[in-house]
Amino acid sequence: MSFGITKTIPAKAGIAVLDSLYDGSRGEYEFHMAGVEPRRLKPGDYVYTIFNDQLHGRLRINKFITGATNPDSGKPRILIIVDAPGERLKTPLPKKGHRGTRYTDGEDWPR
Repeated sequence: MSFGITKTIPAKAGIAVLDSLYDGSRGEYEFHMAGVEPRRLKPGDYVYTIFNDQLHGRLRINKFITGATNPDSGKPRILIIVDAPGERLKTPLPKKGHRGTRYTDGEDWPR
């Protein structure tokens, strides 16, 4: 198992954003999470992507950028920079989408 977080790609972002994480059309991508500094995550951990209530793949965390703020609330947030393309599952697995960030041991990832 590989430690990381799950993040849901919003439906309004569309399948094109999800596909771009795995098709080689981009070299990195930025996710965000609330907080000042990452406590449990480190570079080398994963961001597991969910879209339409399905787990589609994972991307390795490259680095964190701290000191950012949420433009809507003004609260601190961490920018998570992942390397793309990531590893995409051949067949997506059922996984309920959510708002925010959830930690995972990668238990849903096939061995």
